[in-house]
Amino acid sequence: MEKRERVILYSDLNNFFASVEIAKNPSLAGKPLIVCGDPKERHGIVLAKNEEAKRYGIKTAETVYSALKKCPDVQMVGSHYHDYKRYSEKVVAIYGRYTDCIEECSIDECAMDMTESTFLFGSGREIAEKIRADVKAELGLTVSIGVSFNKVFAKLASEMKKPDAVTEISREDFKEKIWGLPVTDLLFVGKATAESFQKLGIKTIGDLANSNESWISERFGKRGRQLRVYARGEDVEPVKSEKKKEDVKSIGNSTTLSKDISSKEDVKRWFYALAESVAARLRAADVGRANTVHIVVRDPELKFYSWQTKIPATALCGDIAKAAFELFCRQYPTDKKVRLLGITLSGFDYHVEQLTIDSLLEGEKSGYQKRERAEEAVAKLREKYGYSTVQRGVVMEDEKLNGLDIRGKKEET
Repeated sequence: MEKRERVILYSDLNNFFASVEIAKNPSLAGKPLIVCGDPKERHGIVLAKNEEAKRYGIKTAETVYSALKKCPDVQMVGSHYHDYKRYSEKVVAIYGRYTDCIEECSIDECAMDMTESTFLFGSGREIAEKIRADVKAELGLTVSIGVSFNKVFAKLASEMKKPDAVTEISREDFKEKIWGLPVTDLLFVGKATAESFQKLGIKTIGDLANSNESWISERFGKRGRQLRVYARGEDVEPVKSEKKKEDVKSIGNSTTLSKDISSKEDVKRWFYALAESVAARLRAADVGRANTVHIVVRDPELKFYSWQTKIPATALCGDIAKAAFELFCRQYPTDKKVRLLGITLSGFDYHVEQLTIDSLLEGEKSGYQKRERAEEAVAKLREKYGYSTVQRGVVMEDEKLNGLDIRGKKEET
């Protein structure tokens, strides 16, 4: 029996943060709009923008001051991550009407396997058009959807026509549609890799696809071979609707700050907020405790720094935040401000049971176990009554962090 061609959709919500703000306040529609740190103080950086703001040349991560010079009348709104998370969940629920095989790649992007769904709902393009219409009618958002026979081409298709569009790349026409594109358009081809390719005469996706496998392997190793596979349309990676414990190698979260910060107390508060998010994901993933904390920092010049440290295996927010903050204090230049912070955990141990002085002195429950129970109780309260029901004192000291739910960005590998 001949195997059926896969039907993969890849969705990308257009200008998601800005679009949610407009959906909440329709009077903003049609006006240049940016989501930024503090609209009243008129400083910080641009976190997101709509199509009208793009026409003025406004870019994500530039300063609000710069954006105002380009468009003095631009509308400015603060960021509301809990709303973005809520809208994202509603969009995924719409996808769930058509398939239960959904891979949430980020807060605004998903891959979906519609192979079996075509028996009920029509072709991949027809399903994509239905989803696009549903999202617009019910939530006031637009989405670009790519349709193809693998994930790599479906994602590439989703980027080819924006906003509010469906683009299909089939096995019959992918060479015509894709092979003439710059090699930088291919998933996972970064700037450095592209420069190396171009020095060797590989300028388009087609050049890579038609290159000699042994020659590519010799120069770029396993990564080069995989990129060549992607270029040739031979990617067979499945849509992963859920990750098995053993598949989860790291869990993390990062956030671009609403404005640059410099004081260590501000950095400490943000690390605690991030650690709350990462610890919650660690519990949800059920992969035990982590023994490695990795931090990433970006300065106002957009330069990235990253370091990691080993710690006694833990799943507790306090331990994670403390390790992250101490690592930051040891490594980050004291004269530089901070624009982005991130924490990633790895080195999971499913079976660890720490023996500490606390456990010897207290008998039945160790100090770790008591703190673990306390965090579990807090998690249950938040699940029932909302994330901002219970906040740490160190976070509440900053009114901009009080009640903030920064769990929106998903980073799990």
